Amino acid sequence: MSTTDTRAVLVTGGSRGIGASIALRLAREGADVAFTYLRGTEAAREVAAGIEATGRRALALRADSAEAAQVAGAVRRAADAFGRLDVLVNNAGVGLIGPLEGLTGADVDRVLAVNVRGTFLASQAAAARMGRGGRIITIGSCMTQRVPGPGGTLYTTSKSALVGLTKALARELGDRGITANIVHPGPVDTDMNPADGPYAEGQSALTALGRFGAPGEVAALVAFLAGEEAAYVTGAEFAVDGGHAA
Repeated sequence: MSTTDTRAVLVTGGSRGIGASIALRLAREGADVAFTYLRGTEAAREVAAGIEATGRRALALRADSAEAAQVAGAVRRAADAFGRLDVLVNNAGVGLIGPLEGLTGADVDRVLAVNVRGTFLASQAAAARMGRGGRIITIGSCMTQRVPGPGGTLYTTSKSALVGLTKALARELGDRGITANIVHPGPVDTDMNPADGPYAEGQSALTALGRFGAPGEVAALVAFLAGEEAAYVTGAEFAVDGGHAA
């Protein structure tokens, strides 16, 4: 993203981990950044302060991506606050790993509501407010490209749906000059999945590089896709996974 171009960005699930890193990176690139969060008010305050420390405007919006009205409301509030909306980063998501037979209907409803419906509705609402040069960037998962073991049926289903959504959005919005792309992180060192956690060694071994990624490595690619140099990139999948799918 050009540092001379003050753009308006909304990052869903932006108060920690990959989302927070993306929000802060785009602010450093010159954007005003709104982000949603569900819990962790103090973490949201810290991210907002980090954005403002770059000289850009910040807006922390409490919203549950499983609730349709809250998703659309967050998009509207961000666009109203900044007077425009140029970039949507669909990062909010929930992970649920477990045996197929143990999954309940409530589990299915929650994961699909956040990961699929919430992303769809945010994209729909954002597209209605974007002009030419708009960007919709969705955070997927390395498990859409390689499922390394059992237990990931529901999560992988939800993230795989986002690949189809991204390609369809690219076709739907291309004539308006709006791009849509999806980024698939591999194991990334966050508080939800720390690089020194109980399952980290096995996850690292699944990558060609033998290590976890850093949130900033995902944010760097998102920043590129949000910028002017990626204007001819749309409907594409990008892996930031250390070779997990190799």
